[in-house]
Amino acid sequence: MMIRGGKYESSLVFNFLIFLIITKCSSAVNTATGGNGSGGGDRDDDMDYSKLSGIIIPGFASTQLRAWSILDCPYSPLDFNPLDLVWLDTTKLLSALNCWLKCMLLDPITQKDHPECKSRADDGLSAITELDPGYITGPLSSVWKEWIKWCIQFGIEANAIIAAPYDWRLSPLMLEERDLYFHRLKLTFETALKLRGGPSVVFAHSLGNNVFRYFLEWLKLEVAPKYYTQWLDEHIYAYFAVGAPFLGAPETVKASLAGVTFGLPISEVLFLAWHYLLSEGTARLMFNSFGSSLWMTPFSSYCRQDNTYSKHFSGATSKSHQEYHCSEDERRSNYSGWPTNIINIQIPSMHRTYDAYPAGLELIETNLSSMECGLPTQLSFSAHEISDGTFFKALEEFDSDSKRLLHQLQKSYLNDPVLNPLTPWERPPIRNVFCIYGIDLKTEVGYYVAPSGKPYPENWLITDIIYESEGFLLSRAGNLVEGNPGVTSGDETVPYHSLSWCKNWLGQKVNITRAPQSEHDGSDVQEELNVQHHQGEDIIPNMTKSPKIKYITYYEDSESIPGARTAVWELDKAKRGPLRDEACYWDYGKARCGWPDHCEYRYKFGDVHLGQSCRLKNSLVDTLADYV
Repeated sequence: MMIRGGKYESSLVFNFLIFLIITKCSSAVNTATGGNGSGGGDRDDDMDYSKLSGIIIPGFASTQLRAWSILDCPYSPLDFNPLDLVWLDTTKLLSALNCWLKCMLLDPITQKDHPECKSRADDGLSAITELDPGYITGPLSSVWKEWIKWCIQFGIEANAIIAAPYDWRLSPLMLEERDLYFHRLKLTFETALKLRGGPSVVFAHSLGNNVFRYFLEWLKLEVAPKYYTQWLDEHIYAYFAVGAPFLGAPETVKASLAGVTFGLPISEVLFLAWHYLLSEGTARLMFNSFGSSLWMTPFSSYCRQDNTYSKHFSGATSKSHQEYHCSEDERRSNYSGWPTNIINIQIPSMHRTYDAYPAGLELIETNLSSMECGLPTQLSFSAHEISDGTFFKALEEFDSDSKRLLHQLQKSYLNDPVLNPLTPWERPPIRNVFCIYGIDLKTEVGYYVAPSGKPYPENWLITDIIYESEGFLLSRAGNLVEGNPGVTSGDETVPYHSLSWCKNWLGQKVNITRAPQSEHDGSDVQEELNVQHHQGEDIIPNMTKSPKIKYITYYEDSESIPGARTAVWELDKAKRGPLRDEACYWDYGKARCGWPDHCEYRYKFGDVHLGQSCRLKNSLVDTLADYV
């Protein structure tokens, strides 16, 4: 927490910035972690924070893709040439959609590029700042730009911030096979150490956390076992997991059936263009062509797989089929520990017998035993039944995408020689781990699906959505739904059950601090010390909340474990907002400035378009001025 002028500031932005500018504010680390540096042992006492680097691993669809081909687009004045922007070039999306799709789509089986066009991830910080640079499209597609501007304003050196962009369309296996991404990421850490003389701080967002987790497992097979921990200590000082889908996200399954944008970092204006140009079926085809489409599939925290790392050194082959091992908790619990079943789907009557499939045969036979001839039936699938392939096997006869997705699931995830990503995370062996996520927003946790009557690929229709909201489960119409809701809800995209998994990384006793995110005098700060933490159970503070105030709640180990400091930050209704005038924009669809809670229309002489006249509200400008 930051103390300034006798008042506390605990907003998401400024707390996060403390750590982004750790080279300038090393004392803030000890303040925010509630310790005196003992949590990391003597190594932290000797740390020269000015030598740290920051390495950014962006999330899904948050890296620019550029063409690596020459593609002539008929009936359009715009062609694709090498290094032309593909993701996201809204001009070509609007004027040459078919060509644009050729450069975006991958073969759903081989993951190879379209024969006429290939795209590759861009490099450097510019690849992750704005997806579609420009006067109008730039602010609408800004990802890490404001983050980097703040770092520069606080005096961070140019070589202290390093981006690790990647082709977010690929599965982890193909990232390494095609692009040697994890080899290059290892070299990035080693280069940063040589360049600045100190370890790096990792900032991973959304899917970037899954990428980093896979890298840590890949590294076990790349570095000799006795040097693995040493390499991590030398090269990584802290890991910030921001909005991490630790147990997956149900929207992944929705996207595979209905082709949603899955939280793409584009504004409402670009979303409307996307929606009307790309039918749901086309968007679904594109999403399902990506090997990464299954990387955030929801799964059970009660099911694990054989340890590939131990197999590697025992001489066992990685080609053998790896099976889940579920605990009794999976059998006893409803919905694999999630609030509800992920998918409830109506399918036509069956006229054939399923081939033997160990994971799903028993479930399918049970569900179909009472089916009346010629009438549709509703099947329900838990997170475990989706992640082990049962769901896709059940739809195989009715949906060609399901057969392709089942192939990708088995090849790139369940039988991955390094790691099955659809298994619970263990705490990374990094000395400082910070888990940051938003809560208390209405978040999708389950779906009802039925045949739409249209031909493939628009053959499924989402008939209802189950949301978690403030400790309840609600239908789209607002009716209460039975299930196992958590104490709160997620961040609009990832449910609380998945985001909060990192609380399991905390020790047996936890200190909890809750404070308003807005400016206050400190009287509303609440603390609980040495709260007993039972592994596998959520930590629920015995604290009050005012419905009109947004809080941030800190969970920290009260008994520091040498070399393993852990903290979890939960932020109420933490929607990202603009920090500068340049981030405000004009929303042409609503004829007003976007971000109406943060921006207002305020013309100044010299403005040449509406977007330039959208500026931060004066109250926000005054607050930000205290920090620059």
